[in-house]
Amino acid sequence: MLGYYTGRRRAFAVDVEAGGRNLHSRPVYYGILTALWCGIPAMILFLFWLSFEPAIITNIVVTELPSEIKDLPESRLNLVVNDVKNLVEGNIVSGEVKPWMQKAADHYKDLQIVSKAALAVIALSLAILCTLAVFRKITPQLRARNHVEGIFKYFLIICSTFAIFTTIGIVLSVLFEAVRFFKVIPVTEFLFGLDWSPQMAIREDQVGSSGAFGAIPIFLGTMMISAIAMLVAAPLGLMAAIYLSEYADRKIRAVVKPMLEILAGIPTVVYGFFAALTVAPFIRNTGSLIGMDVSSESALAAGLVMGIMIIPFVSSLSDDVINAVPQAMRDGAYALGATNSETIKQVVIPAALPGIVGGILLAVSRAIGETMIVVMAAGLTANLTLNPLKTVTTVTVQIVTLLVGDQEFDSPKTLAAFALGLMLFVATLLLNVLALHIVRKYREQYE
Repeated sequence: MLGYYTGRRRAFAVDVEAGGRNLHSRPVYYGILTALWCGIPAMILFLFWLSFEPAIITNIVVTELPSEIKDLPESRLNLVVNDVKNLVEGNIVSGEVKPWMQKAADHYKDLQIVSKAALAVIALSLAILCTLAVFRKITPQLRARNHVEGIFKYFLIICSTFAIFTTIGIVLSVLFEAVRFFKVIPVTEFLFGLDWSPQMAIREDQVGSSGAFGAIPIFLGTMMISAIAMLVAAPLGLMAAIYLSEYADRKIRAVVKPMLEILAGIPTVVYGFFAALTVAPFIRNTGSLIGMDVSSESALAAGLVMGIMIIPFVSSLSDDVINAVPQAMRDGAYALGATNSETIKQVVIPAALPGIVGGILLAVSRAIGETMIVVMAAGLTANLTLNPLKTVTTVTVQIVTLLVGDQEFDSPKTLAAFALGLMLFVATLLLNVLALHIVRKYREQYE
């Protein structure tokens, strides 16, 4: 803030000295430029300092430990260092606090105090120097606006690059662990196996140490529940969007649209309770009345409730897309004698179809990634069945269950979660490619 006001006042002073109205940019840009040069270098120094400070202090403390401690194996030396850090933070250590350990902890605290003081002095000095450097360069010819816009452009580039590299990091981390899994379990067994029982024994003498990793039942359960959900959400959401955008008056729209979007704000665990306590018993009791064998937890119950949950995703996005269709296209259809219904079917919906497909795609991704409703309404058992009245499970539910418990991280049971995550990523990618192909096809037709 001080840099901003200093640069802004300097710009006014320079303008007065030059006779007025001679600045290349408005004074606010000179203030922003000064503030950026005051804050950015100091912030970069601050981040780098805090990133390397713990490692440097730890190395200094380790070099001053007794020689018999420094000569320990790396694993045991790391335990000693952890005890010293716990002692510094006031936490419980693994053993007795010895004098040399207390001395190392006190030295660690002293180094932290010195480091923080040095950081404050150096960062403040750097900020002042950068501020003075920009302050001296403020002249009527300085293109402050161009410099400010360039800095913000590079900032936006860094943000987008960070997002890209984060995505690449996620994919590579999942891919690396999935490759480790496929070294133990063949890919063909995983993709085409019909039995899923990933229970692995912790010790060799336990029963069930082999496990079965055929993922077909999980993929089938995921597709069945998602298909049921979309059979509910797609028509209801699209019809609701058409009514709100083309038929409803303003008063009804002002009430119905917010009420419909409230469904998107309800926590999924609440939907799970509703599915487990209301929908699933209703389906089971109705099936028993007509002589059908219905499980207490079924794909139908989970799919119906999940479809209700994602209706707002379809309706809200479709409504926005339909409203974005130019009114001139509707007027042209009316001028040719088309009715309101014919205009919607033959003009509005085809023109808005790319956006509608995008909304449905978002809803499908939401359905595939849902976990809580499936856990509470469909169960955890991987059954190979096409009967929606039976218990099934999904990929996301199995990922959660595989990563919970005391199983060691390097076992096939745990690594199977990464293989499932990789398959889920590939399926979503293929779904996006298919949707993009459909969108491009209809855009070429109607644009």
